[in-house]
Amino acid sequence: MTRGNPKRRRWLSRLKKDKWLYLLLLPGLLYFLVFKYLPMWGVLIAFQNYQPFLGLWNSEWVGFEHFRNFFANPDFFRLLRNTLILAVYDLIFFFPAPIILALLLNEVRLAYFKRIVQTLVYVPHFVSMVIVASMTYVFLTTSGGIINELVASITGKSINFLADPSWFRPMIILQMMWKDSGWGTIIFLAALASVDMEQYEAAVVDGANRFQRLIYITIPAISSTIVILLILRLGSFLDNGFEQIFLMTNSLNRSVADVFDTYVYFVGITQGAFSYSTAIGLFKSVVGILLIYGSNRLAKRFGQEGIF
Repeated sequence: MTRGNPKRRRWLSRLKKDKWLYLLLLPGLLYFLVFKYLPMWGVLIAFQNYQPFLGLWNSEWVGFEHFRNFFANPDFFRLLRNTLILAVYDLIFFFPAPIILALLLNEVRLAYFKRIVQTLVYVPHFVSMVIVASMTYVFLTTSGGIINELVASITGKSINFLADPSWFRPMIILQMMWKDSGWGTIIFLAALASVDMEQYEAAVVDGANRFQRLIYITIPAISSTIVILLILRLGSFLDNGFEQIFLMTNSLNRSVADVFDTYVYFVGITQGAFSYSTAIGLFKSVVGILLIYGSNRLAKRFGQEGIF
């Protein structure tokens, strides 16, 4: 069979030639197969009244009952509002932060200073969110918090940042910006490194200043990278990050802190409503897929490459 099939012969020849590359690829493929694709069968319980002792195939099939219950739940619109507000804040404030930081670092001409700054802004990414939450409590607590002590010395009264619902969302966004803005610059700095320096030299000859070179050369050069990352970010638009929200939630700010991620935990894990919580997760995934396809088509309509 192999002798009579040229395509198979060529495929086997390439496989033999690049066998070590395929061997390096194998762990990644196994990871996605075991932890990403095989668990997809679990979404079936969103359409069942799943009972662990009955198993996946013997549990009662209930169709879209859990989805109807979720959409009719009085908590749905509150969760949707809180999730969407945090997601929009993320796109407005956090998503541009690595881009702006990368553009600023790209303008630094002292190599040693640039490396020092890069190291300092990368470090917070490796700090656990538990540590970030603990630091936030230490800085903002009304009983001896450094920031609250400073506010009290200026205004004469302290602010209960941790319990005031109006401060919850800004606090979450600032944590995200401090922790991951520096790490996010890696991709953009790599894209900036590929910009042809002759374009800058020609622009200088034409009399363009730094700001004009930034607007007409630098930003257009990384626009495709920005669009691709934006499309990918929209795929997880309704994911606000369970760990961070959970750690910063308390009884006083819960009205604005409850989002889909934390709701799934409380309903699915603490109350054992596995099918109901899976239905919520599937709803989020469907919204993410629709946003990816929609934003990808929109990007192509405006002349960008998109992701597929």
